[in-house]
Amino acid sequence: MRIIEERFRGEKGEIKLVPESLDDLWHLKYIIEPGDIVFSLTKRVRESDDKIRSDKERITVRLGVEVERVEFHRFSNRLRITGRIVAGIEDSGYHTINITVGKELSIMKKWKDEQLKRIRMATERRPEILIVTIEEGEAIAGFVREWGIEEVFDVKRTYSKDSSLRTEFFHDVLKKIDELEFKYLVVAGPGFTKDDFIKFIREKRGINAIKCDTSSIGTRGFVEVLKRGVLERIAGEVRLCEEARYIEELLKRISKNEKVAYGLDEVKKAYEFGAIETLMIVDEFLIKQREKWDIDRFLREIEDMNAKIIIMSSDFEPGRILMSLGGIAALLRFSIDF
Repeated sequence: MRIIEERFRGEKGEIKLVPESLDDLWHLKYIIEPGDIVFSLTKRVRESDDKIRSDKERITVRLGVEVERVEFHRFSNRLRITGRIVAGIEDSGYHTINITVGKELSIMKKWKDEQLKRIRMATERRPEILIVTIEEGEAIAGFVREWGIEEVFDVKRTYSKDSSLRTEFFHDVLKKIDELEFKYLVVAGPGFTKDDFIKFIREKRGINAIKCDTSSIGTRGFVEVLKRGVLERIAGEVRLCEEARYIEELLKRISKNEKVAYGLDEVKKAYEFGAIETLMIVDEFLIKQREKWDIDRFLREIEDMNAKIIIMSSDFEPGRILMSLGGIAALLRFSIDF
């Protein structure tokens, strides 16, 4: 997520931003709420002034809508925001704005603390990801940047597949990799060369790599890696690892019946005793609770107790496990009798 501009007056404000991944669109699903005002460029139909012609022209306009419904369409890579038009070339009617990766939008609303934290989390620097595209005799590598792929090396060597020079080629590529700093390595390419190279670097350096099948190397290979959602998978795995660790600790404490609360009633009681150390809550549960009571104030008060709050996704296993336990749980500083 890239923030372009922020304007605040108290809790109310406008944030202009650009989502840079499907993960960012997923975050926006839980940030944008009914009643918010969202501005973005969109397509509208304008009837021709020539009454003899019956065709309609689609034009690009900047509209503002008061949000009524937000839908995340994972498989069409877009966020659909539907609401009443409040600003633009028209000031009446309804419209759906489609937000895709790279499309700028502005959100005007009364911001909640957890929503601002979610945006800050989404704008944090992504881990360094190196993509090595490789086939027999050539390897082209690049770092993933916000603006695209920055190519960092191109290694070539001519040999027959059964030649010992193939191993030397692998050594040449590995030497280039050794000179770089990265957190995640993606090895992509056509055929079995990438499989042999992954095995080679694992044996020589203990490096683990994510494999991706592509039909080409270089620029076209990079594009294929991006289209296959590998980077979104990495970002998801980073988040899931943290969520999984907390769920593992929660289940361990439940099994031992020590320093834990789960379900809304137990968590509220733990709050009254000032015992909450880490609160875990599922995003879908949070949204439903907002319709019933001021849970956001409750979360702010928990934060004032220097407790950590983890919001989990209902789309993944840790969040589903927590939903089965009531949608909310807490690791406690000390034990309480419930």
